[in-house]
Amino acid sequence: MENSALHKESIRSIKQLLNEALDQDTLKILEQDDRKGVKDLLTRYYKREKKQAQLKKDYQLKFKYEKVARATGYQCIAGVDEVGRGPLAGPVIAAAVILPETCDLIGLTDSKQLSESKREYFYQAIQREALAIGIGIVSAEIIDAINILEASKQAMLEAIDSLELMPDYLLLDAIELNTVTPQQSLIKGDMKSISIAAASVIAKVTRDRLMSRYDTQYPGYDFLSNQGYGTKKHLEGLKQHGVTPIHRRSFAPVRAHL
Repeated sequence: MENSALHKESIRSIKQLLNEALDQDTLKILEQDDRKGVKDLLTRYYKREKKQAQLKKDYQLKFKYEKVARATGYQCIAGVDEVGRGPLAGPVIAAAVILPETCDLIGLTDSKQLSESKREYFYQAIQREALAIGIGIVSAEIIDAINILEASKQAMLEAIDSLELMPDYLLLDAIELNTVTPQQSLIKGDMKSISIAAASVIAKVTRDRLMSRYDTQYPGYDFLSNQGYGTKKHLEGLKQHGVTPIHRRSFAPVRAHL
């Protein structure tokens, strides 16, 4: 577009133009526009582009451990993570995810850092992109029998076993498993590895949906909002309605109401 033509464009038209991929010549022409509205639009445009560039950089860094494993000769790398260690009710759920060498999941990170809408978005995206997804669910009854740490490990092993592809390498979030498959445990792994982050989202959304169903089955505990964690409404529910079959009786706040 010619310089003079661009300067005649309305602010609304330029706003629409800045939502598209622009070449440097067009941007230089817009930078010469003295209108305050255009300058404000350009400021927002450059901030948006800078943020997107940083997201892409961070995204590439999240492939670091997968790339190192592939360079060593491993081909089928599974990220594994669990959710639900802390709640007073409901199961602990783990997911194992095998992603292809390249995939489009920019912005994916630890599920706790994502909004509910973003988790749902990435849940669907991971379902499309992943080569294999496995889920492991360990009930409150088993948690009470073997303790939450062992239950978390069991859920992870079940998730790995349920994968349609057999992994030859595991990336784990701050835990080690009793398995012959080579593994690497990463502190804050769901922030460092794209595969672990994917597992984190799958596990979190799966558990949240399950707790939503439990909210209907066991009303009065606010499971829809607290996902089984010991919030004020949950503790009030325990006091008024007692302990349900999905409560973890070995956890002190629940044990106090038995």
